[in-house]
Amino acid sequence: MAVIEVKALSKAFRTYKKQPGFSGAVRGLFHRQYEQTLAVNNVSFQIEPGELVGFLGPNGAGKTTTLKMLAGLLYPSAGAATVLGHIPWERHDAYRRQFALVLGQKNQLWWDLPARESLELNAKIYGISKDEFSRTVDKLTSLLHVGEKLNVSVRELSLGERMKMELIASLLHQPRVLLLDEPTIGLDVVSQKTVREFIQQHNAEQKTTILLTSHYMADIQELCKRVIIIDHGKIFFDGKLAEIVDRFADSKLITIQCEDADKRPKESFSSYGEVLEQTTNAIKLKVKRDRVIPTCKALLDELPVSDIDIQEVPIEEVIRQIFTR
Repeated sequence: MAVIEVKALSKAFRTYKKQPGFSGAVRGLFHRQYEQTLAVNNVSFQIEPGELVGFLGPNGAGKTTTLKMLAGLLYPSAGAATVLGHIPWERHDAYRRQFALVLGQKNQLWWDLPARESLELNAKIYGISKDEFSRTVDKLTSLLHVGEKLNVSVRELSLGERMKMELIASLLHQPRVLLLDEPTIGLDVVSQKTVREFIQQHNAEQKTTILLTSHYMADIQELCKRVIIIDHGKIFFDGKLAEIVDRFADSKLITIQCEDADKRPKESFSSYGEVLEQTTNAIKLKVKRDRVIPTCKALLDELPVSDIDIQEVPIEEVIRQIFTR
């Protein structure tokens, strides 16, 4: 049985369209014009127990709106969804004790209190015993390397340290479903790596079902085998991450090591493909998939090639191209 099941879910927002100027403001007091924005449009998908799924899309695609509906913070305009057998927006206690929502740009910890006091408050809310609280906090702070920061005021923590404390607060009650919205946004590369490794380990050990949104492709590549791409509120792709390159990348990258490559006119390589980079001893080309083998053979026959390397187009470039279509 799927842990998360979404069927034809839609969410429309009604917004007031203000006319410019003072006269427009006065007219708006008597005759208001409204616009309807369909943030999520007929979305359907299923997520199985223990899956870690990437939820991708450009800004405004409907990712966060979908997560908020699954968390019960928003009511849908149409459609249905169940998480762990519960309808999220009915907000039953039995459901709220089994999931957690982490918003990378929102704080749940008290700004002026030490992190430990906010965690203790969460433990009281969820009815967690002192012994269980101590064991859980010790384990999570050790994994995230923030044990010495528990008694520091949240406002004095770095962005990375605050994000780690937010994760700990969300996992205190050992939720079965974890909704992560941009958990590594704004973090330095070291903190990003620590958070990614923690999420991966937690998913492997606890079998927690995780739905993750992120604009950092490193997060998605390291953590998610399956991705769902949403754009303009509609599902564009749902499948294995590896399939994205096969379906949407029509080119490969060929790098050749060639003596005095920079002395050859750039135009002499244009017949092979798009020249991306030309240095002293190397040239990098973007070549259509069906021309890779003939191009490699021609390069080897016509140039003093000392080495050749063929690679797929980076996944982030493929995703970017999908978003700009």
